[in-house]
Formats: sequence, C-alpha cells, structure tokens
Amino acid sequence: MRAVMHQTWRDLLFAHWEVPAGALGRLLPAGLAPDLFGGRAYLGVRLAGLPPLPGPGAFPELNVRTYVRRGGESGVWFFSLDAASRLAVEVARRWFGLPYFHARMACVAQGEALDYASRRVDRRGTPAVLRVRYEPCGPPAVAAPGSLDDFLTNRLVLFAPGRGGRLLRAAVEHAPWPLQPASAGFVENSMAEGLGLPLGGEPRLLFARRLDVRVGAPRPAA
Repeated sequence: MRAVMHQTWRDLLFAHWEVPAGALGRLLPAGLAPDLFGGRAYLGVRLAGLPPLPGPGAFPELNVRTYVRRGGESGVWFFSLDAASRLAVEVARRWFGLPYFHARMACVAQGEALDYASRRVDRRGTPAVLRVRYEPCGPPAVAAPGSLDDFLTNRLVLFAPGRGGRLLRAAVEHAPWPLQPASAGFVENSMAEGLGLPLGGEPRLLFARRLDVRVGAPRPAA
C-alpha cells in the first residue's frame, strides 16, 4: 500500500454501545450494511489525546463510528470526526471526503487518567459535546482473533462518501492494537444525538497508549 497519510494516535479510548441494527442500517449509504457480531450492531466513540511533544500536527481528535460490510469486505464508517485543528479538518474533508468538524478540545493528563473535553463549533455539523475522564485499568494485550474486542478495533478499511453518491474506500495499516481494559466517567455526551440512536447502558471500554497508522489514498469502492 502506498500511504498518503501517517498518524500517531496516543491515549485512545474506545467506547462502544450496542444499538438497534435496523435503525443503524437506515443511516448508512446504499452499498453498505451493518457488520454484526453475534447478531448485534455497535456504535462507537473513539477519543485520541495529544502526543507528549506539542507541534503543528499535535491535536486531540474524536470520532463517532460504526462497522459495516460491503460484499465480503468489512470496514469502518464514520458518522462524524471532530478535531481541534482547522487545517486538518479542511484537508480531510477535501481529500478524503470525511465528515470532519472543527471543535474546541482539551486533553489533560491527571496521573494515569485523562480529562477530555470537546465542543463542536463548526456550523456544518449539529451541536455535539463530550466531557469524560478515562484511564487504563489493566495490562495491555492483543485481542484474540474472532473476539468482540478484535471486531471493534481491528478495521483495516475505511469507507467514505464520494461525489455523486459514490463510495470511496481507503486501506489502513497498523500493528495489532495494544489494548487495555479501561474505566470512564462520562459527564456529558451528545455526540450521537444527531443520529437519533440512544446510547443507553454501560459501554464497552478499551484503552490504547499508542499506535502508528498508515492510510492509503481514497479510491472508488469496487
């Protein structure tokens, strides 16, 4: 794969909620169907914190995502992505067609815990706020193949909306996730309210300290 984007993600939290598969499917574009695990569909919010050394490429980011299938291929579909960098938002929207939005964001370490806050200020998206404290609470390990944690994190294809209703596809490369169990206290979370999908019950939580990622150029999905 010829990579056009290199990213380093740090201090990540995956939070996933089970959602009705039928309601989720109605939010997806033609050609994509919900990818199910044991007959269940999931909606996730994934947070990425700041690298330890600040710079122009260091900013918090979060996304609202689900998992989809197109024919025999599985991948990830982003309903929204929020970032604290205006430049990154505009480049990603133009180049990848992804629904990025500018947000005021902060990620502050408190020992092992992280206080994370985001408020969308981009008028192209619906209002969305997230405030949470999270931290790892166990040793890192690679998820077993075929497990739920593997299903929720090991996604090597992303789909994005292209012009004229066409779907785009991009390959993603990275090492296996070094996942840790996590705890989180959500003070406020309206990231999925615009979708009409209730995020009830306790989410499944996973933490990862760091992962380096390579992303290929978006191409029309076959």
